[in-house]
Amino acid sequence: MFRTAQLVIALSLVLVGCGSSGVSSDEDARRAYEGLDDSIDKAITLGFQGFNAATSANVAPQTANGAKTGTITISGQVDQGASTNKTMNLIEELKDYSDDGEITYNTSETLPVLSMKLSKVPTGTLEGSLNGRFTMAGALEGDLTLSLTFTGELQPSPVDETEVERKPGTTHITGTATSGDGNYNVDLTR
Repeated sequence: MFRTAQLVIALSLVLVGCGSSGVSSDEDARRAYEGLDDSIDKAITLGFQGFNAATSANVAPQTANGAKTGTITISGQVDQGASTNKTMNLIEELKDYSDDGEITYNTSETLPVLSMKLSKVPTGTLEGSLNGRFTMAGALEGDLTLSLTFTGELQPSPVDETEVERKPGTTHITGTATSGDGNYNVDLTR
């Protein structure tokens, strides 16, 4: 009986150790979000690159590297025509993406959706959202679901005034990052 009790305790410790990389708190959800935080700026920037380069309604895939590993790719569609109001409906794909080298993110078959509405291009405003699920491996494991909205101002590109970009310091991002038992409320300005 003593050996059985020891075996049960040892097995319990092993199982607890195996689950330690999962998200089990709001603090873990914050860490999970922060590992993706820079990718949100990259996604929006890639969306603008695709918008500026588009010669049709299709946005050709725009790709950037993670700071440590992997890639982020944005593609989709944008309104065409002479209107100064534009809508972009984009998808985001991550492949072994990591900015911190601790958590690696991937997307599955159902890709996260990045939507942006540009009003009064090139000096108007930006409204958008990023919604979807990301799979984590490494220091944290499991799924992370983002439900984010953002607003900001637009400006002509200083390099090419026929192109538009986000005005630095005006993008306000809010929403939630949820994983396992953890939830992180996002509220920041870039």
